[in-house]
Amino acid sequence: MKLPTPLHVFNEGLAFLLELAALAALAWWGWRTPEPTALRVLLAVAAPTAAAVIWGLFAAPKARFTLPLAGVLTVKALVFGAATAALHALDHPTPATAFAAVALVNTAVATLDRRAAMRRGA
Repeated sequence: MKLPTPLHVFNEGLAFLLELAALAALAWWGWRTPEPTALRVLLAVAAPTAAAVIWGLFAAPKARFTLPLAGVLTVKALVFGAATAALHALDHPTPATAFAAVALVNTAVATLDRRAAMRRGA
């Protein structure tokens, strides 16, 4: 079943916020690692940058490389999983679990919505 337009827009907006939250969690994790400052800065920049590049290449709506659905879902699972692991490593298990649950439901709803739209030719 295709989502009504307001719910579709809400879910897409939530997806974008989840992507930003994942990048923030990875940056926060990088900064909070028990390493020298230079390495912490490097991790705080490199971890979210790597996630953003991978997402942009393979999982974004206008990704440079088109993957089958399983590939896109794998990339999303890796990025959201890394953000969840980062939150756990920061000793925030409840927000990590909540983030993972919301990301999972959001991705499932978006996937079902896109499949319904493709079946209808929309």
